[in-house]
Amino acid sequence: MNVSRIALAGGVAASTVLILAGTASAHVSVQPQGEAAKGGYATINFKVPNERDDASTTKLEVNFPTDHPLASVMPQPVPGWKIVVTKSKLAKPLEVHGNKINEAVSKVTWSAEGSKSDLGIRPGQFQQFPLSVGQLPEDADQLVFKAIQTYDNKEVVRWIEEQKDGAEEPESPAPVLKLTAATTDEHGAADDKAGAVGADQAKDEHTEASSASSSSSDTTARVLGIVGILIGAAGVAFGVLAGRRRTA
Repeated sequence: MNVSRIALAGGVAASTVLILAGTASAHVSVQPQGEAAKGGYATINFKVPNERDDASTTKLEVNFPTDHPLASVMPQPVPGWKIVVTKSKLAKPLEVHGNKINEAVSKVTWSAEGSKSDLGIRPGQFQQFPLSVGQLPEDADQLVFKAIQTYDNKEVVRWIEEQKDGAEEPESPAPVLKLTAATTDEHGAADDKAGAVGADQAKDEHTEASSASSSSSDTTARVLGIVGILIGAAGVAFGVLAGRRRTA
């Protein structure tokens, strides 16, 4: 009897852990495709699960951090969703590649379009919303995006609570993008290498062409020389024959 009670209690505890884990993970989050390196550019995805059994998610609003504004934000089209990018004037202009930027994206909003039967993110489903962003800050380890999720029954869930050090995860945590250490930009090095290879290749082709041209010139000269000798020999023979005819 005691064994059965212990087993039952263990099963209930395990089920509770699974339910809590599912609840904790079922929130709006953001993840990069690959890495989000400091000082670079990245493609990030906002993952939005539907947490309701009787309503669909029809709107997502993502607010961008004001302490580290991003000069470049480009959304990837998502079928069935209208995208609105909102920009705001910066109190302090950004300098990107030598250019001053006076405004930056402050908010991106996705709104579902279509018929009621297939509108938005339905129960038991999730949707990803990709963005290309940059230039990522060099003096931060993470970026916090505050998101607002709206259902077709007018319910609004605000994923805006920031995680505090040493504290448990809040009930409605804001999506956090972790930044990795800055990496060396290999793109320029690759271009330089490709340019060097191209220059060497062009040099080799020029050398081969010069050699071929020189060889062709030598061959032409030899042919012309042989033809000249033959013509000269023919002239001599013609002269001898003509002399003999006159003598005869």
